[in-house]
Amino acid sequence: EVRLEESGGGLVQPGGSLKLSCAASGFTFSTSSMTWVRQAPGVGLDELDFVSTIDPLGEVTKYHDFVEGRFTIPEDKAENTLYLQMNSLKPEDTGMYYCAGGRGVSVDGCSWRVLSTWNVWGQGTQVTVSS
Repeated sequence: EVRLEESGGGLVQPGGSLKLSCAASGFTFSTSSMTWVRQAPGVGLDELDFVSTIDPLGEVTKYHDFVEGRFTIPEDKAENTLYLQMNSLKPEDTGMYYCAGGRGVSVDGCSWRVLSTWNVWGQGTQVTVSS
């Protein structure tokens, strides 16, 4: 069974940090691009923001403009786990964070920005940034 499972979300004060994890089973990072997407409050599932994306080799990363250098997307290929390290969190970072994988998805061009390109999804983990 192919499965992605996120964890690590929670309530954090502005300026704080969180590290989200995405554990994969039946799925190999070495042949798949991976991404973290966010569903902001009040926004539909067709309007997710691509927060951070990484290619199968782990050599190319993409970040949404709103990240502004605050997040990184490390991965542990041996453990088949993807992370999203989030620092200097802001209230506007609040949302449900999903990881997704795509076999054969290229981070070149624009196709990776299409939600239907990603064929494996986790259930999401909630991040709330509030004082």
